[in-house]
Amino acid sequence: MKLIAGTGPVPESCRGAVIAIGNFDGVHRGHQTLLEIARAEARRLGRPWGVVSFEPHPRTYFKPDEPVFRLTPEALKSRLMAALGASFMAVLPFDQALSDLSPEDFVTRHLVERMGAAHVVTGYDFHFGKGRKGSPVIMEELGGRNGFGVTIVDQVTDEGDQHSPFSSSSIRQALRHGHVTAAARELGYHWTVLGEVVRGDQRGRTIGFPTLNIILDKGADPFRGIYAVRVRDAALKGAIAWPGAGYFGDRPTFDTGRTFLEVFLIGFEGDLYGRQMLVEFIDLIRPDKRFNSIAELIGQMNVDCADALARLDAVKADDPLAAFPLGRLQAEGKI
Repeated sequence: MKLIAGTGPVPESCRGAVIAIGNFDGVHRGHQTLLEIARAEARRLGRPWGVVSFEPHPRTYFKPDEPVFRLTPEALKSRLMAALGASFMAVLPFDQALSDLSPEDFVTRHLVERMGAAHVVTGYDFHFGKGRKGSPVIMEELGGRNGFGVTIVDQVTDEGDQHSPFSSSSIRQALRHGHVTAAARELGYHWTVLGEVVRGDQRGRTIGFPTLNIILDKGADPFRGIYAVRVRDAALKGAIAWPGAGYFGDRPTFDTGRTFLEVFLIGFEGDLYGRQMLVEFIDLIRPDKRFNSIAELIGQMNVDCADALARLDAVKADDPLAAFPLGRLQAEGKI
């Protein structure tokens, strides 16, 4: 899949495509329905299909002091789009110049002149252009005026329940409360963090639990606690997933005053510094807590690791997310 950054020329192979446009944070099951509609339209027209998205998230641009809890930052989002078969993902910089464009100018400059769009697929709630004045209805009007087709995808719900639409906001809330399995049902795959392994303070090594330390994007705010996780080397498609116990929290026992993502790989010995790793959150084991002694902490960590292995074995034997495209690809290590 081609990643097209900025506002420069688009490769000729990506022009005349069917374009799915939106923020797609999470690439959840509602987004996946929209993307499959774009893919089907591309097959019908005999065209390639791809995605137009925005960075940073518009809410981050307008409120820089209130960073959004991104479910899928750009690097992870592009992996998911590639796994779903997109030919390209064009990332437009969301800046003052873009936010000042009228809906008409946005369509003319980016969808018509740069990309020569053959067809555009958007969600029912997609708004664009200065002041968010562009609506699905206006997109249809502009498509008719500029010679490209438009499909507007209605709200997608779980099993026809009109009160349970798939939503990035509801997934963020589920993760903030530690409801990782509920979030996974909406995502259609296990929520994942992609990041580089960096050197920590080596404290885990001194107590027999060396961990991978991964820096998270600003705004990331899942529930503080211990999780059963699977970990893969992002550079190796189809790689074996290592079982692990993941920790997201502030290390209250050590009074550090900082937030961490640390993962202890069960049964692994080696050096992964500098590697990009995928950490899949399978289940919450327990909330974060303060221990009265290091010995008490070590005892609990042994219990946590045994619990993580049991939960990971249960998912490996019967993972309901394998019924969904990204869940199946994730289980096969193809993301």
